[in-house]
Amino acid sequence: MEEFKVKDLNLASKGRLQIEWASKHMPVLMQIHKRFEKEKPLKGLTIGACLHVTKETAVLIETLLAGGAMVALSGSNPLSTQDDVAAALADEGVHVFAWRGETRDEYYWCVERVIDYKPIITLDDGADLISTIHSKRIEVLPNVKGGTEETTTGVQRLRAMEKSGALKYAVIAVNDAYTKYLFDNRYGTGQSTIDGILRATNILLAGKNFVVCGYGWCGRGLALRAKGMGAKVIITEVNPLRALEAAMNGYRVMPLKEAAEIGDIFVTTTGDINVIRKEHMEKMKDGAILANSGHFNVEINIKDLEGLAKAKRKIRANIEEYTLMDGRKLYLLAEGRLVNLAAAEGHPSEVMDMSFSNQALSVEYIAKNAKLTPKVYSVPKTIDEKVAKLKLNAMGIKIDELTEEQKKYLASWEMGTI
Repeated sequence: MEEFKVKDLNLASKGRLQIEWASKHMPVLMQIHKRFEKEKPLKGLTIGACLHVTKETAVLIETLLAGGAMVALSGSNPLSTQDDVAAALADEGVHVFAWRGETRDEYYWCVERVIDYKPIITLDDGADLISTIHSKRIEVLPNVKGGTEETTTGVQRLRAMEKSGALKYAVIAVNDAYTKYLFDNRYGTGQSTIDGILRATNILLAGKNFVVCGYGWCGRGLALRAKGMGAKVIITEVNPLRALEAAMNGYRVMPLKEAAEIGDIFVTTTGDINVIRKEHMEKMKDGAILANSGHFNVEINIKDLEGLAKAKRKIRANIEEYTLMDGRKLYLLAEGRLVNLAAAEGHPSEVMDMSFSNQALSVEYIAKNAKLTPKVYSVPKTIDEKVAKLKLNAMGIKIDELTEEQKKYLASWEMGTI
């Protein structure tokens, strides 16, 4: 079997510095790392991971290694791999198969190389590893004890698999932990998406009509940050409850067909397919910018955009200009892939600290439980609360505790109105 494949192993020293920087800002995961080093809860386990290969991911991988695991890793997006980090991990003995700019075939080749190592536990960011095992590499299924999933999109896929009876091993939905989606999805996506847009374009957000498609936790965070930068935020939604919440939060809410006529910047955060389509592009202003912050590059219908264009050229890194038949120009960022990782560095280390701590502790949970039924599990409440407590402690924040009287009152019904 191949040991690894990265762009340039000579980048390892640079990647090592990046990993050191991230680890300084991930105190919770580093506490888990120290405990894993002593206890070795993952000794003898082979872990297969399909994650964005970033400096933060490297801190997670090193934590799993400290726990005694052997790790094989592929990237979970063709444009999100940080080549220096991949080189540093390969230099440490991790079986890394990832480089920035993979073709679709190369991407899945990398996923399959991870599967070659016959993982006992899988880690996923988008469920491509799990879906490939279940569809093309079923021979390794009896070997797999369980897995974890990091994203909203991936959890949606896995719940569909569970519902249809296709899911053959237990998966913990790390995305659904409070210490993941309330912080990573909201504050992480909000900040990193703005970061990606600004690195790609260097435009001024203040005064612009900023259209956010989808008001889930990622959309909420993005809208909040865009508003803070002075943009006039417009929300498009299909869910009446989320649309109502957006309106109550002070945003303009309208159908995408209406927003298409006035928007300057459009960002999709839905996890669904073909959100921005031909009928929307036909209405957009000259110079409109299109970006996606969902996991897969399916939210902006690029085929429709190609069909409307008479010319296409690359203006600068991560910006493609499409000239339409009537002369209008639309600008697509990062090939329609997740702009926060393709055009920037992804979420800040401080927020990934909690997400990846959930990953590490969920892997330990799977390792210690003899038999889990094939279904999608929530992160155990004890893990979620432990991560929150460790994070508060790292931030120097103390909180109150319930008195015995208060505990008794909350657990009873007899006391009533005093």
